[in-house]
Amino acid sequence: MVGRVLELRVHGVSNTPPGQILGLRPAPGEDTPPPPWLVAGGPVTGFYRSPTAEPGDPIVVEAYSWGQLTSGARTARDVERALWTLLLPFTLANVALHARPSVPADPGTERWHSTSGITAWLIRLFCLSLTGTLTLTLTAVGVDLVGWQCVDQDCLRRIPGPWEFLGRGWWSEGTRPMAVGLIVPLGALALLGLVSWRTYQYEAQMPADPVPPPRVPRPADATPDGPQQPEAGPAAPDPPPGPPGNPLQDRTFWIGEGQLRRGAVLHLCTGVVVAAAVPLGVVLALDPPRGARAVVAWSTVAALAAVVVVAVVALAGPGLTRRAGATPLGRWSITVAALTGFGLAGTVLILLLPDGSAGTPLADLRPAPGCARTTGAPACPADRSLPGLNWIVAWLGTGQLLLLIAIGAVARSGRRALVAPAAAALLLVPGFAWFTGWLPGLPPAPAALEFWAVVVLIVALAATGLLLPRVPVPLGRQPLGPHTDLAWGGRAPALLAGFGWMLCVSYSAGLLYWVTGRLNGGPATGGSSPLAPPVPVLWAGLVFAAALLALAATVVRAGLLYLRLRRHEYAEATARTGLPLSGHELRRCRDVVAWRALHRLVGEHAVRLVGCYAAVSLVLATLSCAALLTHSPPHPTVATGGAAVVEWISEMGGRLLGWLPVLIATVGMLVYRNDVVRRSVGVVWDVGTFWPRTAHPLAPPSYAERAVPELQTRVAGLLALPEHDPRGVDGIILSGHSQGTVICAAVLLQLPARVRRRIWFFSYGCQLTRLYGRVFPGYFGPDRLPVLADALTPTGAKVRWTNFWRDTDPLGWPVTAGERDLPVRDPEALHPSDGEVADPPIRNHSGYPEAPEFHRERSRVAWLLRRGVPAPRPGSG
Repeated sequence: MVGRVLELRVHGVSNTPPGQILGLRPAPGEDTPPPPWLVAGGPVTGFYRSPTAEPGDPIVVEAYSWGQLTSGARTARDVERALWTLLLPFTLANVALHARPSVPADPGTERWHSTSGITAWLIRLFCLSLTGTLTLTLTAVGVDLVGWQCVDQDCLRRIPGPWEFLGRGWWSEGTRPMAVGLIVPLGALALLGLVSWRTYQYEAQMPADPVPPPRVPRPADATPDGPQQPEAGPAAPDPPPGPPGNPLQDRTFWIGEGQLRRGAVLHLCTGVVVAAAVPLGVVLALDPPRGARAVVAWSTVAALAAVVVVAVVALAGPGLTRRAGATPLGRWSITVAALTGFGLAGTVLILLLPDGSAGTPLADLRPAPGCARTTGAPACPADRSLPGLNWIVAWLGTGQLLLLIAIGAVARSGRRALVAPAAAALLLVPGFAWFTGWLPGLPPAPAALEFWAVVVLIVALAATGLLLPRVPVPLGRQPLGPHTDLAWGGRAPALLAGFGWMLCVSYSAGLLYWVTGRLNGGPATGGSSPLAPPVPVLWAGLVFAAALLALAATVVRAGLLYLRLRRHEYAEATARTGLPLSGHELRRCRDVVAWRALHRLVGEHAVRLVGCYAAVSLVLATLSCAALLTHSPPHPTVATGGAAVVEWISEMGGRLLGWLPVLIATVGMLVYRNDVVRRSVGVVWDVGTFWPRTAHPLAPPSYAERAVPELQTRVAGLLALPEHDPRGVDGIILSGHSQGTVICAAVLLQLPARVRRRIWFFSYGCQLTRLYGRVFPGYFGPDRLPVLADALTPTGAKVRWTNFWRDTDPLGWPVTAGERDLPVRDPEALHPSDGEVADPPIRNHSGYPEAPEFHRERSRVAWLLRRGVPAPRPGSG
C-alpha cells in the first residue's frame, strides 16, 4: 500500500493563485510565501504542490490552475479578454442551447423533429441571425455610411486611409463606391474566421489514456502466500456501460473540432451573403439589370439563395448536433464556400458595371454633396440612408423577436407551442402588404387603424405560446426543494438568447452612432448632419434609455429586498441567543447578517428579478419592432414641445450606446483586477465560456474544452501508477470550489468506473442546484444530478461526495442530490479568542479548506480511502 491520499483542488472563477489555493504562508521573517512547485502542465494550465511537501506525507495537496485560460497575465491577456467581451452576445446565444430543459441523455438519439431537436434548430437559426446582425451593421457602415452617404471630400477625409478617390472620377460613379464599402464587413468576417480558426486548439484537446506499467515477472520459487505476490494478469475491463443518464457522459462532449469548423463555414458564408445582398438588392429593386448583366445578376442571386437554404437545412442536421472530434469539412461545406465565392464575385461585378436603363439611376438617389448646408432640398431628404436598408433592419429585428418567442414557447411547452409564433409570422406579412396596398382586390386599411397597433397584436398572439402549460419534467430521485424549480418556467433558452440579442442590437446601434458622429465631425443628430444613421438606430437610442430606466428600477427593487432580508436576519440573529449582546457583538451581528441577506437574495430572488426585467424587455422589444415597421422616426426633424424631449432622450441614449462597447471592453479588462468586478461579472463570463461552442462557432472559446481533458488525464494517470511508485496514491479527493465544482462534475462523469472507485468528491461554494440546476436542467436538473451521485457510489457503499456550504456565501448552497451536505460555520466566533486581537474573519465564498469542518471531513475521507481502496495490481490500467 502507498498509504497516501491526494487532494486535488480546482479553483473557481476568481483565478486564485496556486500558492493561495495551497494555503502557503510566509516563513518567519519573510514577506512573501515560497513559490509553489509545478509538478505537471505548463504556465497556462498547471498542477502545483507545496515546496515543503514530502513523499511520506499521508495527505498531499495539489492545485490545478486553469484561470490563465480566461484571465492570464496582465496587459496582453487583458487586451485579449477585452476584445473577447465584444463577442459576449454570441456567448449568451451559445449558452442558450445548453439551457434547454429537454436535452436527451444520449445526444446521438436526438432527432430534429423532437422537442429538443426543434428547440436546438431554432436556437441555431437565431445564432445565425446574430451573425447576420453583426454583418448587416458593418455593411451599413461600409456600404451605406461610407459608400452611399459620404460623398463630400470633407467627409471622406475623416475616414482613416486614402479614401478620397471615392468622391471623384470613375470610382464615384454609380454603385462603385458601395463595392469598395464591402471591404468593411468582409474584412471583419475574415478576422472572425481567423480568430475562430486559431482557437480550434481548445476543441482539439482529448484526454490521454494512462500508459500501463511494465509487468514484473514472478520468480519461479515464489509462492502465493509469500511476500512476492503472484503475477497479475490483464486488468479486468469495466462492465458494459448502461444507457447514459447525463449528456455530460458523452465522450465527445468536449471534442468538437470538426463540428466547429463546419459551423464556422456556415456562419461566415451566411455573413458574406448578408453583406452582398444589401447592395445587390438595391440594384435589383431600383435598377433591374438587362441582357448579360441580368444573367450575371440572377445567377448571383441563385447562388446566394442556395447558401442560405443549405445553411438553414444544415443547422437541423445531425452533423452539427453530434460532436465527433476532428472530422473533415465535407462536401456540403466546400459547396457552400464555393457558392459564396461565386455569389460575392458576381455581386462585385454587378456593382462595378455602369448603371442600366431599366429603372432609376442609383446616382440620382444618392445624397448630393453639401447636404448639411442645404437641409430641406429635394436631394437632401431627412432619411439619407441606402434605399431599403431601414426595411431590412426592421424585418430582421421583428423576425428575431418572433424567433425568440418560438424558442421560449417550444422549450417550455413542446412542439404544440410553435403554432402561435408560426401563425403570427404568417399573419404579419399579409398584414403589412394590406397596409401598403400591395394586395389587389382588398379594400384599403382603415385610416384610424395604425400598423404599429396591428404589429403589437400579432406579437401578442405569438406570445400566447409562452403561456401554455409546461411540459412535465421528471423529478428523478432528487427532492425538489424550495427555489430549485426550473428558472423562468422553462423559458431559459429564450431569455439567455434574448439578452444576447439586446446586447448585439445595442452594440450595432452604438457602432452606427459612433461612426456617424465621427464622419459628421460631431455627435449624430436626426436630420441636420451630412450623414444620417438609419431610422432604426434613432429608435434604438430611445429604447435603450427606457431599458436603462427599467434596469435601474430592477436594481432598486433588489436593494429594497436586500434591506428587508437584512432586517429579518438581524432580528433572528439577536433573538436566537436569548441573552443580551454587547455592543461589539451587535456590530459583528450586523456584519454577519449582511452576508446572510445577500446569500438569500441571490439564492431566492435573483432568478425572479431577472425574469421581471426580461418581461419588461419583451414589451420594449415588441413596441420598438412595431415602430420600426411603420418606417417613421421617433421625432420630426424640427422637434418642439414634447417631441423635443423625445429627441433629447433619443440622442442621449444614442450617445450612451456609442460608449457601450468601450464600457463593456473596459469591464472585461478589469474583471480579474478588482475583486468586486471579478465576483459579479467574472461569474457571468466564466459560466458562459464553460459550455462548448455548439450553437455559435464564433463565440469565445470554452476553457472547459481544455481543463476537463487535462484533469481526466491527470487523475487517471496518477491512479494508474504501480504500487511501489513514489508518486502513486491510494485515492484522490477531487476538491472543487465554486465553478470548479462544475468542472469536477464534468470530469467525474467522463472518467471510467474503475477510476471513480478511488475518488471522493469535495464541493464547496457550489451552485449545482440553485444556479446550474435551474438554468441548465438538462445537465444538472433533478433527474440528472443524481447520476453524478450514482457514479460516486460504489456497490454496497455510501455516496462519496461531501458538499460544504455556508449561510454567508452568496454563491454556495446545499445540493440535496444524495450527497453529504455539511454546513460550515462562518464566522467561527463573534469575538477574538486565545489571545488574538482581530475578529475571526467572515470568509463568505472563500477559505473553505481552512475551516475546521473541512479538516475533520478530509481526515475521515482520507482514512476511508486508504482503508477501503485496494492498491492497483501490477499491469492494471
